[in-house]
Amino acid sequence: MTKLDVLRRYLLPCVSPPTNPATASSQSTGPVSKKRLSTSLRDDIDVQDSASSSASSSEATSFSTAAADDDSGYLLAATQPPRPSKTMVIGTLFGRRKGHVWFCVQHDRLSVKPLLLLELSIATSQLVHEMGSGLVRVALECPTRPELKSCHLRSVPVWTMFCNGRKLGFAVRRSSSEETRVMLKRLESMTVGAGVLPSGSGSDLDEVMYMRANYEHVVGSSDSESFHLINPDANSAQELSIFLLRFSA
Repeated sequence: MTKLDVLRRYLLPCVSPPTNPATASSQSTGPVSKKRLSTSLRDDIDVQDSASSSASSSEATSFSTAAADDDSGYLLAATQPPRPSKTMVIGTLFGRRKGHVWFCVQHDRLSVKPLLLLELSIATSQLVHEMGSGLVRVALECPTRPELKSCHLRSVPVWTMFCNGRKLGFAVRRSSSEETRVMLKRLESMTVGAGVLPSGSGSDLDEVMYMRANYEHVVGSSDSESFHLINPDANSAQELSIFLLRFSA
């Protein structure tokens, strides 16, 4: 080997270092695709826009669903019938021993003007017998005649009366007379009780029998009201109920 060959063998690697086969193979596989910065930013913006639009559409769908639920709940509440109103009143049944029964309703025991005053066709002795034998249901009915259609239910002048399913004549709305006001004045200190008010003449026939108690006044509609006696004993059933009903003829 000549000196020139020896120098070429040892000095050539220092001038041009050998290439790594793996690196060369990786570089020779093909050109690497580089994404421009503007293209990358545009792709990111498109992805964000699509995500925000999908979120907005889902929020709009949920809002419309909630609004539909609210509307359906409102419509359901609007179509439901109104609930009956209930109030407490003072009711007094009274009448002479040989006369008919009267039914008086007051807002409170000190009210001079009755809320409702009816003269019933049932005799006092008969009502006492009915109440002694069990429950009493008095139904006062009137047809919806043209002249009574716009009339307040408690202002109807004449009613057909039924007691425990039997027709017993009529009931008539009355105005408070001086005798009635005097009797209510004598009972204003009493809320619940029953007894006899003596007459001025001293005759037993002129004595006024009465039963005074709290009643639950229920207004079901413009064509139905009822009064239910509330017993002081909470375990007892309602012994007396009076219904006002107006029906289509």
